Amino acid sequence: MAKKDDRIIIKLRSTESSYMYHTTKSKRNTPERLQLRKYDPILRRHVIFKEHK
Repeated sequence: MAKKDDRIIIKLRSTESSYMYHTTKSKRNTPERLQLRKYDPILRRHVIFKEHK
């Protein structure tokens, strides 16, 4: 069974503005920092979001 402590809350910060998303990730499956392409409502287009602590 999966443990409850396996998932952690992270912030994804836009590389081109100050907008942030909050999400969870599994430390065991993805130990490296996430990098996703998501929609930025400030710029009104898709940009890269990087994991930020």
